[in-house]
Amino acid sequence: MADKRDYYEILGVQKDATSDDLKKSYRKLALKHHPDRNKNDAKAAEKFKEAAEAYEVLNDPQKRQIYDQYGHAGLERGGYQRGFSSFEDIFSMFNDIFGGGGGGGGSIFGDLFGHQGSGRGGRNRPARGASLKCEITIDLIDAFKGIDKTIDLKRNEICSTCTGSGAKPGTSVATCPACHGHGEVQQSQGFFSIRTTCPHCRGSGEVIENPCTACRGAGRVPKKRSITVHVPAGVHDGTQMRVSGEGEPGFNSGPRGDLYCIIRVKPHPLFERSEDDLICQVPISFSQAALGSDIEVPNLKGKATLKIPSGTQTGKVFRMRKQGMPNVYGHGRGDLLAKVRIETPKKLTPKQTELLKEFAATEEKNVTPERQTFFDKVKKIFESRE
Repeated sequence: MADKRDYYEILGVQKDATSDDLKKSYRKLALKHHPDRNKNDAKAAEKFKEAAEAYEVLNDPQKRQIYDQYGHAGLERGGYQRGFSSFEDIFSMFNDIFGGGGGGGGSIFGDLFGHQGSGRGGRNRPARGASLKCEITIDLIDAFKGIDKTIDLKRNEICSTCTGSGAKPGTSVATCPACHGHGEVQQSQGFFSIRTTCPHCRGSGEVIENPCTACRGAGRVPKKRSITVHVPAGVHDGTQMRVSGEGEPGFNSGPRGDLYCIIRVKPHPLFERSEDDLICQVPISFSQAALGSDIEVPNLKGKATLKIPSGTQTGKVFRMRKQGMPNVYGHGRGDLLAKVRIETPKKLTPKQTELLKEFAATEEKNVTPERQTFFDKVKKIFESRE
């Protein structure tokens, strides 16, 4: 990630470039570095790929905003895919801009990106299954301890009737008449000669003449599944967890996709989280603040004792070591920050009123240090104006 060039620099545009500016620059670079015009030039192919990635990010308003604010690291943390997993992806965008049709590419793109085909996975090529996403909502106490959560989802599974072939039992698939089983057809666009995915069979090289009645030829049927996901202690709100192999099944014996779980931690009525620290607003009385006291402060385990020294002022923060959240990577535990707030009583008994009046009378002669400092500042301000 650190070696990546700036996307604006790659396209040769300013940061306020419009969508038309981006498209114009990308068209120019794509034509210049197109592998069909630069055969046996690996650097040109890499620059072609680099320009496509830059355009794909900057032409997407949401990705561009994140990139402008946080750079490459922001896209990485946000889980946004950059670049292209196959040559069909990059040529799909290329053709959209140049007015071509279909998605595919020449053999050099297969070497560069790893030809994976499209549709049902490409003729006889294993293709990874689709990945899925879900959200898991937990309480702060669950994030503190860690928890196993069972989630229900619906995903496509291999049809048990046709075992995934899509053909009616007792029948078989036929060779595609359009591409003769190759899964690709050749198209000419100006000086380009491009092999694209066959639109008739969508790259499989085969067609189903008698579709399975259970899955209607798809080879897949939606089914409900319950999956238990372990949420580790210390997890943060917004964390994305990957559960390997719990996505949809692949094609042609390809591996399953993954399940990505976004963790949502509900707000807590007492605690606010800052990294691995917990912040708690703790009310104390005037007498406890003035005279000092030992008070009980809640934490996620129960409670702990905090010593309040005499003369404590409202807003004072006391750090209680290792009483916060555990670090999700196992690097110790955060602290509990107890921020005290002195409460003024709203109702006083006659005895309390009498005692406070006596105390107030002594304040006229012995002003507290903080109050004295305040009035000294006020006095100096007014004296400087005379």
